[in-house]
Amino acid sequence: MENKIITLIKEAETFREKAEYGEALKVFRKALSLSRKNGNVSGILDSTLGIADISRMTGNFDFAINKYEEALEACEALGQALTAADCMVGLGLSLRAIGMWKDALRFISAAHKTYRKEKDKKGTAFSLWAEGGVMRVAGNIRKAIVLFEEAKELFGAIGFAPGVAYAMCGLGGTHRIAGNYFESLNYYKQANQMFGKLKDKFGTAYSHCGIGNACRMKNRYGDAARHFNKAAGLYEEIGDVVSYSYTLWSVATVHKMNMDFTQARSYVALAQNNFRKTKDPRGIIYCDMLLGEVDFMMGRKASAEKRVCRAAQSSKRYGFTLELCHAKTLLAIMAGAASNSVPLSCYTKIGVTMHNAAIPFNMP
Repeated sequence: MENKIITLIKEAETFREKAEYGEALKVFRKALSLSRKNGNVSGILDSTLGIADISRMTGNFDFAINKYEEALEACEALGQALTAADCMVGLGLSLRAIGMWKDALRFISAAHKTYRKEKDKKGTAFSLWAEGGVMRVAGNIRKAIVLFEEAKELFGAIGFAPGVAYAMCGLGGTHRIAGNYFESLNYYKQANQMFGKLKDKFGTAYSHCGIGNACRMKNRYGDAARHFNKAAGLYEEIGDVVSYSYTLWSVATVHKMNMDFTQARSYVALAQNNFRKTKDPRGIIYCDMLLGEVDFMMGRKASAEKRVCRAAQSSKRYGFTLELCHAKTLLAIMAGAASNSVPLSCYTKIGVTMHNAAIPFNMP
């Protein structure tokens, strides 16, 4: 029976590697059921952790958190420190996704200490990459770049190509926010080539979305749209609701910049609905700001200010420094400030060079 459980877990892992998350989830659940019937604690741990990872990847964050906590308990029973660290990083990434980045940092930092203690270089690099993502969400852009660079170097030193590519995506996104659009595009293009060779479907989608956003910031809207379409198709196929929704927001932004308000509203409504389902506060904030801009450009000033004020309040509540800067900038412009007189000091403090503070706002 133990061999049957091992076979099922290997089968599930194969599906996961191909980004066939629905099939992977079915097989992990079979393995979990069989492990419980036979009191196989190791099987319970591996299958629970697999279910947690896939639930996180597909945007079911509350369920993922619950499963990571169950897996952590099994780790304690088995005395598996490194697997416990894996659980803590997964838990951190799930908490980050629902806006609890301070709690996420606590778990990821604890995992980092374990990896260092156990001399696990791949785990150490993984935790640096995860912490970089948390710092990006927190608005500490300089720190995020340093952490992604450290992760990239360490992944490179151990020859783990997927890790290098994901670190490049982290660098691509953070450099875009910082205002370094050429660097952003370069990192994403390199990552895209690597993911193609690795046949990594999720990474390919991620890098296409990144290339699209870098093109968007360079006002190359046609190129941006082509890459967003590729990313959206892959994300839909994979079943990654959250990444798909951020891609929809990016598509809506292209339409907004082209003054096509009907299409902008249509795409952002889909994204907003998904962000509400997955309880992603950052996604909801970005949708509110985009809809606020559209309202403003359509002459609905009261509605526009209400939406952006709500985004500002939510950003403040969650400690999203970058998004708060964006909301304050929009409110200043809506209040009548000329684009060249909008105070940009809040961006400078967090390591961001803002090139285009005007409505429509091509938000990085």
